[in-house]
Amino acid sequence: MKRRDLILTLAAPLLAAGLHAAPALAQGDGPIRIGMTVSSTGTFALAAQSGLRGAEIWVDDVNARGGIEIGGKKRKVELVKLDDRSDKTLVPKVYETLIKDEKVDLLFGPFGSTLTAAAVNATETAGKFMVIWSASADSIYAQGYKYIISATQIAGSLLGQPGVRALHEMGVKKIAFAYLDEPFPASLTQGAVDLAKQLGMEITMYEKFAKGTKDFNILIQKAKASGAEAFYPTAYEGDQMTIARQLREANVNFNAVYVVYGSQPQFLQQAGKDAEYLFSQTLLHEKINWKVTHGLNRAQMMERYQKLFPNAQYTADFQTALAYGAGVVTEEVIKTAQSLDAAKLKQAALQLSDKIVTVTGEYQIDETGKQLKNAFSIMQNLPGGGLEVVYPPQVATAKPVYPVPPFEKRK
Repeated sequence: MKRRDLILTLAAPLLAAGLHAAPALAQGDGPIRIGMTVSSTGTFALAAQSGLRGAEIWVDDVNARGGIEIGGKKRKVELVKLDDRSDKTLVPKVYETLIKDEKVDLLFGPFGSTLTAAAVNATETAGKFMVIWSASADSIYAQGYKYIISATQIAGSLLGQPGVRALHEMGVKKIAFAYLDEPFPASLTQGAVDLAKQLGMEITMYEKFAKGTKDFNILIQKAKASGAEAFYPTAYEGDQMTIARQLREANVNFNAVYVVYGSQPQFLQQAGKDAEYLFSQTLLHEKINWKVTHGLNRAQMMERYQKLFPNAQYTADFQTALAYGAGVVTEEVIKTAQSLDAAKLKQAALQLSDKIVTVTGEYQIDETGKQLKNAFSIMQNLPGGGLEVVYPPQVATAKPVYPVPPFEKRK
């Protein structure tokens, strides 16, 4: 792959005159260069590009304020983006390009656990600090890496648990799990299964499926035959849209179906009636508002989104908020460290634990950099009413419809 084909830039004066970066600047000179990869195609493209827009909102906001002050000088932020094509085999080389050729100061991770796990060896080997905005697989944080933090994305083992708690509160006693055989879905599902067992729920099925699966009918029929009241398949958006459609086409009914991405604007738009009554989770909705201590609040972020991306195909979603919040945390870490040195940045990130609330919620990490908070709220897509918050009770805007009506009784 040619570097010319890879380079994309945002607010990049150093690259405006040509495709080759200017020589590295001394500490204290020029913009703070942050590198990241974005998927232009493939499995992760939708989510990656949604997250990118969140990072761009942060860059726009911080630069409008004159930049980040280090050593008494304000330095603007420059985001340098390369294409990873949703290909984990490509990611390490692209991050090496960001570090060695583009001379970035620190990095944002790519979308998701699969790609981030492929990137982190390159950043650690180079002694560069990486801020993770979406990867939640616990396995990443168990490797002893020194220079990573998850700024906003809660650990995978905790991510799926609010959904289980909500289903348990509704009265679900038997639940079937299925998951894509990749780090993020596996980690989320394992945490959900563990909690379901703790709550005394019967696990009627716990199956994995391969990447590239297009026909989920055997999996769906097996879940139904298991006697499950609730079906909890975990994958990325495209697969979950397919599962929702095939459930309707096969006329297979459960009292509840839980899909992680069912609150996403693009999911709701593309799935249409297949998305009705689905339970899902999100961090971003007009009815979910944290008392933000750092950065823009939800309404302000959405206003900035409309200003910067008036022609975007989809509105902002929780990936947008995660990446924006990660930028806010990054800014505070740099200001606290007063340095771009990886070790000093990591120490500052630990010092700030439990002291920041962004648009996605409370920031708290452990020594490994794993995010412990930023829990998702549970939504249900109700016909005629749209998304409502049904859990936790403190922020609920409606009672869940449970059991959901069978397909033949829906309009």
